[in-house]
Amino acid sequence: MGPVDRLAAQAPSELMRERAEFADWLERAPGSPFRALVQQPIGPGIRLGPVNADVVLVGVEARLEQRGGAVMLIVGGEGAGRPVGRDRLTPLGKYQLSVGGLPGQAVATVFGPDARAFVPPSHYPYGPTWRLTTTLTPADQPRAHRILAPDGVEVEATEAGSVTVSVGGKPITLRVFRIPTPGGEESELEVYFRDGTNGRGSYPAGRFVSLVPAGEGRYLLDFNRARNPFCAYSTVYPCPAPWRGNTIPVGIEAGEKYAGGGLSKPPG
Repeated sequence: MGPVDRLAAQAPSELMRERAEFADWLERAPGSPFRALVQQPIGPGIRLGPVNADVVLVGVEARLEQRGGAVMLIVGGEGAGRPVGRDRLTPLGKYQLSVGGLPGQAVATVFGPDARAFVPPSHYPYGPTWRLTTTLTPADQPRAHRILAPDGVEVEATEAGSVTVSVGGKPITLRVFRIPTPGGEESELEVYFRDGTNGRGSYPAGRFVSLVPAGEGRYLLDFNRARNPFCAYSTVYPCPAPWRGNTIPVGIEAGEKYAGGGLSKPPG
C-alpha cells in the first residue's frame, strides 16, 4: 500500500478526530474566536483600558507600542515596558492579548474571559469523491503577496504554484500559497476558494483547504477538510479577499458548513 492509499484508508476516522479536536478548541481555548473582543492595528501605539482608550478593557491601564520590529506592552507606570511575543497569548488582567502581523504593521487581538454561546461547527457528510490526488505546478516566478490569513491577520505569503483537479467533470485550476503558521517558521500550502455553495450552505466569503504532501510528488486536496475563516465565527475578524482565479463554478458539498448568524462579540 502506497502513502496515498494509506492516507485514504485513514481519512474518515482521522477527519472525525480533527473535527472533534477543533470543536473542543473553539469551545474552550482562551484564544478561541468565540472569546475575541477586538482586533485592531497597533500603529504607533494604542491605549488599552479606560473609557477614553482605543480599546476599552475593564480593570486595565496599559499601552501597546511598536518600536522597530518589536511590540512593547507598557502596563500602568512601569516605564519602558516589555516586549510582547508574537502569535502567543499574553495575560492582561482578566483578558488575553495576542499580537501578530507584519513587522511594523502589528495587529492586536484581545480575548475576553467569557465566550458567547458556543455552537459546534457543522459539516457536510464525508464524501470520498471530494478527496482528490493532484500534482503541484510550481510558480514560474514565486512572488511574495500580502494576504489575510484565516485569522484575519495580514501575512506575507509566497505563491507556490497551482493545482488542477477535476470537479464536476471539468478541469479546475486553483492557486496555492505558502502561508506562515502562527508562532513558527513553518508554512502551510493553502487554497482559499469560493464555490457554488457560498451563501447557500457554506460561508459566503469562501473557505480554506490545505494541500497536503502525499509522497512521490503528489498532493492531497481533500475538500472534506475545507474550513471557514475566523470571520465566520465573529465579526471581530476581517474576511480574506477572494483569491483571483479560485472560484469553482459548481457546489463543493464537503467540509465545513455555515448556518448564518451568531456573529456577535462576547461580553467584555
